[in-house]
Amino acid sequence: MERASMIVAGFGFRGAAEAGSLSDALARTGFAADVQALATADDKAAAPAFVAFADALDLPIHPICGADLSETETTTDSPTIRDHRQTGSVAEAAALFAAGPGAKLLCARVISQDRMATCAIARAPIQGEPE
Repeated sequence: MERASMIVAGFGFRGAAEAGSLSDALARTGFAADVQALATADDKAAAPAFVAFADALDLPIHPICGADLSETETTTDSPTIRDHRQTGSVAEAAALFAAGPGAKLLCARVISQDRMATCAIARAPIQGEPE
């Protein structure tokens, strides 16, 4: 029997982002129905829009500290985000770190239509899966 694997949606977003921006970014990944947890930078995790979004989905939030974000390799690399956050993508780094060692991106960061939020999807490795 195959063990289920945790799927995490990581988010990066501007301070003015609303829950609709976050929802749009998640929907654009194509994995909204599969997500089991949300992750973002620890200084954004308590943002009212993000908390309301997580509450509406009834999903836990994993706040990720800046050092962990900066040490996580990402597929995409935004120079602006790298200057501010020392990572190429907050969304990708948060998703990968929260999903755990050996996690893989199912979807690199996508941007909401209003450009206020990004979302990436990572999956924890399945036991016995080759790396």
